Amino acid sequence: MLQEKPLILVTNDDGITAPGIRALISILTDIGDIFVVAPDSPQSGMGHAITINNTLFCNPVVIDKDGSQTEYSCSGTPVDCVKIATRQLLPRKPDLCVSGINHGSNSAINVIYSGTMSAAVEAGIEGIPAIGFSLCDYSLQADFEPARKYVKKIIKNVLTHGLQKGVVLNVNIPKIPENEIKGMKICRQAHAHWEEDFDKRINPMGKEYYWLSGRFINEDKGEDTDEWALANGYISIVPTQFDLTAHHYIQELNNWALND
Repeated sequence: MLQEKPLILVTNDDGITAPGIRALISILTDIGDIFVVAPDSPQSGMGHAITINNTLFCNPVVIDKDGSQTEYSCSGTPVDCVKIATRQLLPRKPDLCVSGINHGSNSAINVIYSGTMSAAVEAGIEGIPAIGFSLCDYSLQADFEPARKYVKKIIKNVLTHGLQKGVVLNVNIPKIPENEIKGMKICRQAHAHWEEDFDKRINPMGKEYYWLSGRFINEDKGEDTDEWALANGYISIVPTQFDLTAHHYIQELNNWALND
């Protein structure tokens, strides 16, 4: 008896026509049955936002005329895409959710802001093994070919071994030629932050507006972090959990004797 091919939900935050998601779909074609639900426009930096006070629209689309995948363009956020896919559009619960490939890094603190990773986290909340992929190149002309064999290998391993409940994978790929990629490293998230500023400007009508700017600061010197791996030619894989409890701090809070 032939084994049923895995059903793979694909989404992203750069929009359904972005080169990154098209590259990801092409990687997945010989792995499973692909079902795409992705935003109809860029949704970078949306984090875990959901649509509450507006209507959602999901329209079937055909982007790759030679593709066999089912695709829907959604007016909402990446998390909306996962929610509506699992509740309304998919024929059954998917075996895997893959988000990306994002144009730009989602390492370190960027995971908090990332729509790409929030889509993967939402799938994880639903009990679906999930991976977020990002390439450290913001250009629409980014070259995803060097990452192809690594992306495929990670996906096949997750399909074979599964993921622990409550854990999703955050995968970041350095912007270097394939022959310079040294391999993959399992890492922890680096302690880093953005030092932000707002550039105050005046529009032609004389009204003030602000443009967010800033610089990324990595204060973590450890050689077991995603930032170290990327800087040294490795693909970083961070097992990421969505239980935000600071378990190590519970006992100390208990020592405060708050109930006395």
